[in-house]
Amino acid sequence: QVQLVESGGGSVQPGGSLRLSCAASGSINRYTMGWYRQAPGKERELVARISSVGLTNYADSVKGRFTISRDNAKNTVYLQMNSLKAEDTAVYYCYRFFDKITWGRGTQVTVDS
Repeated sequence: QVQLVESGGGSVQPGGSLRLSCAASGSINRYTMGWYRQAPGKERELVARISSVGLTNYADSVKGRFTISRDNAKNTVYLQMNSLKAEDTAVYYCYRFFDKITWGRGTQVTVDS
C-alpha cells in the first residue's frame, strides 16, 4: 500500500509563506493529488487538487495565495502557501485519488503573530 508523507509545516507569522511537500512511496503519475485541511472544531475541507494532466482547482479562500504543483519524477506534490492568514491554521493532509483515496497523516500549519 502506498504511503504519503507530508512535510514542511510549522509556525509562521501572518503574511508569511510555507511550502508543504507530500512524498509518495509509489507512483503518482495516474493519480489526482491534492490537499485538504482541518481546523479545530471544523470539518475537513478541500484546499487544492491537481489532476494527472496538471489541471488545478482551489478553494475560494486560497485562490491567488496558494499554488499546487507536482513532480511525477519525484512522486511528490507541493503546496506553496503565500500571504498566510490566521484562518489558514489547520492540519494539512495530502491525498492521492484514482479509484480509491489514500491519505497522509497530516502536517500542522500554524499562523499566529
